[in-house]
Amino acid sequence: MFGTRKLGRTSDQRRAMLRQLTTALLENGKLETTFTRAKEVQPVVEKMITLGKKGDLAAYRRALSYITKEDVANKLFKEIAPKYADRNGGYTRVTRIGARRGDAAEVAVIELV
Repeated sequence: MFGTRKLGRTSDQRRAMLRQLTTALLENGKLETTFTRAKEVQPVVEKMITLGKKGDLAAYRRALSYITKEDVANKLFKEIAPKYADRNGGYTRVTRIGARRGDAAEVAVIELV
């Protein structure tokens, strides 16, 4: 799909996880997860915002087929995408915040710029 990282999951589990992370990031604007997951979800979110910038019915249906909540897709097309109308990519930022206490996994925050 987008990247080559398997993230320790089967392909259908990985696809479902990326769909959920994308939906949560677009819904809240900010998400705290592991660094590798953040780097994997980044191009997916960029693609969804690009679809939102197109604004036509076909783009809306493509976004809705990936995003799990209809109100988040509406928010993407009505609020998020117009904010980035004059920007050519680079809609997200990944910032490392350190190691997680339980398993020492590297944690990062991915947010909309």
